[in-house]
Amino acid sequence: MTDNTMDDSMNVNPGDTIRFAGSGSFNLEDRQMVQGFVDRYGIQSCEYNFVNLFSWQEVYNYRWFAYEGRLLIYDGVNHCMFMPLGEPFEPESLFALSHHLMNIMELSPNICLATSAYIDAYPRIRDFYTVAEDRDAAEYIYLTRSLAELKGNKLHKKRNLVSQFKRRYPDFRILPINDNNRSAVKAFSRDLLLTREPVPRSLQEEYSAMEKTFAHWDDLKVQGLLLTVEDKIAAFSVFSRLNADTVNVHFEKANIAFKGAAQVINQETALYLADKVKYINREQDLGIAGLRQAKLSYEPRRLITPFLLKLKTNA
Repeated sequence: MTDNTMDDSMNVNPGDTIRFAGSGSFNLEDRQMVQGFVDRYGIQSCEYNFVNLFSWQEVYNYRWFAYEGRLLIYDGVNHCMFMPLGEPFEPESLFALSHHLMNIMELSPNICLATSAYIDAYPRIRDFYTVAEDRDAAEYIYLTRSLAELKGNKLHKKRNLVSQFKRRYPDFRILPINDNNRSAVKAFSRDLLLTREPVPRSLQEEYSAMEKTFAHWDDLKVQGLLLTVEDKIAAFSVFSRLNADTVNVHFEKANIAFKGAAQVINQETALYLADKVKYINREQDLGIAGLRQAKLSYEPRRLITPFLLKLKTNA
């Protein structure tokens, strides 16, 4: 891949970008507003990545609101409000917000994506909410260098699969995803989807979100890598910058007919990013056993495990 840059338009003064232009669904014009909050408050969760908010909004029926200088994002499928973006609310103020959601806006009063740091900083939160860890929504954070180098005994199977692939397909190529090949990548992903019978709803939804990402590729400032063998697509990855030191991998697919392709695209993505960011966020396992095993096998540096705050009825 010849382009060795990441999007620099996010490296701006957050104070100049946080502007509440309206509310409702996410439009492309809202990108700088969201990124301003992410940058200013050191957000690490992929759930607040604008690419995810924009591309998955129809799937999860996302809506956003301005409230006391904070950005509120409501998940209409899981019926919870994301932990507000902005200065942290004291527990009493968050409690008041939950009642506002319930009584004024007729929405669920529950808050998701609360961080362990918030729970520790405000122990009084338990006076108002039942606090439950959401392990299935934990995000996997890896050192970029670790995924690029694959050193150590625990990653020797990954190294072996990469070596086997390269010996079997010495003519493989790594290319940037661009205007010339995006339609082929989308068709490749669609073909993989149709090999499943029946097609799981979760994968249908993922494909829908990916289509939207591809349709607004340049505006969303996403990038991607393509692994080919004799001009046939074997795997691809799509990613964007989350914050100053982290890239978020949104989509990654591989054809299992090419043994080791999944490991190669994972490593090549990390190699491309190794001199650009310290961490790679590879999102959640959603409680899927096989996916959890695969993500753990790459030795994550840490897991970001969110908490659900469920309003106590007698508080």
